Parts: sequence; structure tokens; C-alpha cells
Amino acid sequence: MANDKKMVEAITSMDEDFAQWYTDVVLKAGLIAYTNVKGCMAIKPAGYAIWELIQKQLDERFKATGVENVYMPMLIPESLLEKEKDHVEGFAPEVAWVTYGGLNPLTERMCVRPTSETLFCDFYKNDIQSYRDLPRVYNQWCSVMRWEKETRPFLRSREFLWQEGHTAHATAEEAEARTIQMLNLYADFCEDVLAMPVIRGQKTEKEKFAGAEATYTIEALMHDGKALQSGTSHNFGDGFAKAFGIQFTDKDNKLKYVHQTSWGMTTRLIGAIIMVHGDNSGLVLPPKVAPTQVMIIPIMQKKAGVLEKAAELREKLGAFRVKVDDSDKSPGWKFSEQEMRGIPIRVEIGPKDIEANQAVLVRRDTREKITVSLDEIDTKVGELLETIQKDMFERAKAHRDSHTHAALNWDEFKNIIDNEQGFVKAMWCGETACEEAIKDETGASTRCMPFAQEHLSDVCVHCGKPAKKMVYFGRAY
Repeated sequence: MANDKKMVEAITSMDEDFAQWYTDVVLKAGLIAYTNVKGCMAIKPAGYAIWELIQKQLDERFKATGVENVYMPMLIPESLLEKEKDHVEGFAPEVAWVTYGGLNPLTERMCVRPTSETLFCDFYKNDIQSYRDLPRVYNQWCSVMRWEKETRPFLRSREFLWQEGHTAHATAEEAEARTIQMLNLYADFCEDVLAMPVIRGQKTEKEKFAGAEATYTIEALMHDGKALQSGTSHNFGDGFAKAFGIQFTDKDNKLKYVHQTSWGMTTRLIGAIIMVHGDNSGLVLPPKVAPTQVMIIPIMQKKAGVLEKAAELREKLGAFRVKVDDSDKSPGWKFSEQEMRGIPIRVEIGPKDIEANQAVLVRRDTREKITVSLDEIDTKVGELLETIQKDMFERAKAHRDSHTHAALNWDEFKNIIDNEQGFVKAMWCGETACEEAIKDETGASTRCMPFAQEHLSDVCVHCGKPAKKMVYFGRAY
């Protein structure tokens, strides 16, 4: 039994050291490996399969709203990057530069894209001529590079995978509508597919994306009470269009600037899944993004007919992502491994089960065991996967709600930040200086001004001036 539990014993308890627990899980579950490229990770098959399912389901939702996929170069000339002043200043500390082509120095250095606004703008200025060319609703799936000083797998790495949508519209109203539409699409995806509740809202002026008129965000709460920005959608207005000369002839035969948006989600979502749903045995994957939804584990598999019956079950459950673990490992090891990898349902089948025409289903999220007839196992597995998906969301939502606190004055705010975990709702005056002072004094940043506003009091929680917005604050990744 000691060997069977070896995998689990290697995980630090999340209550003892959450950061180490997280690192243990991503390594022991086989999601990533470290590389000789500092700050960059190798995403292993188990991790990349999760990303593929995220990508597939997000892409379907994008295309249902009229999005088309394209691809842009990975290198950006310095002169192009500098066309939008606020944008380049926002990214300057994180840019990686290419200065040589082969053996020869470049006449102009190139940056490895930290994001692709400037590339899309350079493309759109030639691609858009008339109102008939609008809207342009494009997205690309790619990697980007940002020279982060401190890195952590999935949550913050120098190179990461993402999608970045870039759209152009004839009017400000259309651009704003698309910005909000994509933010809501992200929120629905997180809740429906990742079983992760989020807060929808707008970033403050200080926290918005460099070069944007407005940034909208979804914020999730991790198990340790820290916030994680999980997706953003930006309205650029016509600022980039003016910097890059993106104009079109409108129906009134007048030359006008387009209005643009940008929106993105990254492999950071895998980190969010781990930190929202994981436990001290490893991953707990929502069924909709579990690469293997069902693992069949034959018991006493050397007995006649056991492996054959397991193969039959795999065929019967073919509507799901199902595998049979017919390795020569002990059942206890296989159970431990299935739990570590977060597979939603384990099916145990042995000689006695075959004789009784039954199998045992074990839920990963609750470890509940359910005996079912082999005649109806496909129906029961489908129902159980739906139940697990729903229950995981409800548990995550209950955790978030129970770790969301309201502060009416500064003493309450500091006490919550120092002694509780989670979000703090409080009124704010709207001044950046006050926002910065709150962060300097407590380490809590403004996560968002939620769309669903509440009136907690008339004055700012920090400075006592008249309040303008209710804000979610929190320490964050």
C-alpha cells in the first residue's frame, strides 16, 4: 500500500504551502516539464490535451459570433511597435528583441510579439478601404513572449499560448457591443465549461490595457483566496486607427477612422482549473475539459474474461473520452494515478462484478462509489458526468461567495485583507492616487468595477471622499 500511495505522498498539502502544492501538482500530474529556456515550459501531452479542448470549444463559440481565424507574423519591427505611444510604453519592459538575422546585424531590430495589435493595425490599413469591408472580426491562435522576471507554470511564463481577437468596426457603438459580447462569451465559457464562477466588470484607468479606451475583465477566485484575471476584452476606440492611418470611405462618402477591439484568453486557464478545483490528491478536472473522462480499471485482470469485459465496456462507453488502464501496475497505484490526473470517473470491474453484471463508478470530485448495471452503464456515466460538472461549479461558487467580504471603512478593509482570504467589496472615489495608496498599504489591487454594482456606502473606503463605484479588491496572481 505504501507504494500505491507514493504519488499522493509526493504532493505538499495545499493548506501547508499552496504555492508548492501547485508546483507539485503540475509536475506529478505530468502537465509540464521545465526546460533549459529560462522562464519557458514544455507542455506535456496531458497538459496540452487540456488546452486543445479549451481551444476547440472556445473556437466554436467564436465562430458562432462571426469570428474568422487568421495568422500574423511573430516578429514586429521596432518602428511599427512605436507608432502607438501608450501601447509601446506599456510593453517596453517585457519585450524580447531580435537583433541578428543569421550572422548579420539587422538594420532595424525586431521584437518577438508580446501581443499583435500593431501587426493587425498595419494589416488593416491596407485591407480596409470601404464601409463594405467592415466589420473585420479576426482571431489568431498563437504564442507570444513577455520577458517576465518571475515565472510560474501556466500562470506566468515568458512564452505562452493564447488566442487574440482583433476587430475593426465602422462605429463606436459596434466596437463597444463586440467588446462586451466577447467578455460575456468568456464568462459563459468559464462557468459552463471550466466550472469556474467569475466576476464580470471593467478595469480602472490605472489597470486597463495600454492604449485602450476601456478594458473589461473576468476575475476568478482561487482556492487560496487570491484573484486571477482570467480573460480580458478591450475597446480601443479609434486611437490605434489614427496612429496607423486605418480609414475607410463611409456610406456618406466621407473618410472615417475605424473603431477597434481586442480580446484574449491564455493557457493561464489551465492554472485556474488547477487552483479552483484541485485537492491534496492532485487535479480535479471538469468533465468538459478532461482529456480522459472515464478510466476503466480492471480488477484481478489476469483472471479469465476480465480484460475482455473491460474492452467491451470501452466500446459501450465510446461516446465519451474513455480509456482502459491494463498496465501491470497494482489497482491501488492505478487509483492513485487516476486521482492525480483528475479523471472525473473511474470504472472498477472485476470477476465478482462481471458475475453480478455490474461495475462500480467512482467520482473523482467526491470519491462517492456507485454500483450500476452493465446494461445501463452508458446512460449512468453520461448522467454522472453532467452531475459532476454542475456540482463542481456549485462548489466553486459557494467557495467564492463565502470568501467575498464587504468593507465599509478602512479598518474593516485592512482587517479583511490581513486576516481573511478572498475578494473585498468596497466603495471607491475613482481617483488613481487613492487606488495606488490602497495597494501600497495592503497589497490589494482593484480587480474590477463589476457590472452588477452595489451601494455599500456613500464614501470611499480609504479616503472618505464621495464614492463613485463599488469595486472588487484582492491580492492577485
